[in-house]
Amino acid sequence: MRKLTYYIACTIDGFIGDPKGDATSLYKFVDAPYLEYMNGAYPETIPAQGREALGIDAANKRFDTVVQGLGSYQLALDIGVTSPYGHMRELVATRSLTESPDPNVELIADDLVGRIRELKAEDSPLDIWLCGGSQIAGELIEEIDELIIKTYPQVYGSGMPMFGAGFEPRDFELGEVRTFDNGVLVRTYTRKR
Repeated sequence: MRKLTYYIACTIDGFIGDPKGDATSLYKFVDAPYLEYMNGAYPETIPAQGREALGIDAANKRFDTVVQGLGSYQLALDIGVTSPYGHMRELVATRSLTESPDPNVELIADDLVGRIRELKAEDSPLDIWLCGGSQIAGELIEEIDELIIKTYPQVYGSGMPMFGAGFEPRDFELGEVRTFDNGVLVRTYTRKR
C-alpha cells in the first residue's frame, strides 16, 4: 500500500503561511547546500518552471502523484501555469473549480478521503505527496502516513497552521533529521498506528 506523505515547509511555530497563506518570507533560507540536498532527495517536488531553470531532469524518486488544495494550486494559476507538476499525476481538491484547466489535473469536489484511499491502494512503487494546504491536510489527517517537515528558522506568531483540524492528539515517530547551516531542519515522522 502506498503512503500519503505531507511534505511541507513551515516556521518554527508551525505555520505554513501568513494569515493569507503567503510564505515567501521563508525563501531567504534557501541557500545552495540546502537546495542541493532537496533537489537531490525530492526532485519531483520542484515545480516544472523551477526544474527547468535549475536544469533538473531527474526521475521521480519518492512521489508519482501530488494532491493539493485550490489555495496551493491557485499560486500556479495566478502566473498562468495550469500544470505545475506535469511530471506527476496532479489532483486538486476544490469545489470552486468545476472544470479542470489542464488535462493532467484531476479535480476532486467530493469524497476526498475516498479518492485518497483509492490512490493509496494502487500498485505503484512511489508514494503520494500531499502538497498543501492547511484545510485539506486537516481533512486528510487520518490518512497521512508520513510527515516530512522542512522547518525554517522564523516565527510568524499567527497565520495558516500546518493542519486546519480540531484538537485531537495523534502520534508520530521521529525518523531522520537533517540540519543545515542556514538553520533549516528537515524532519521525517512516521505515523504510529
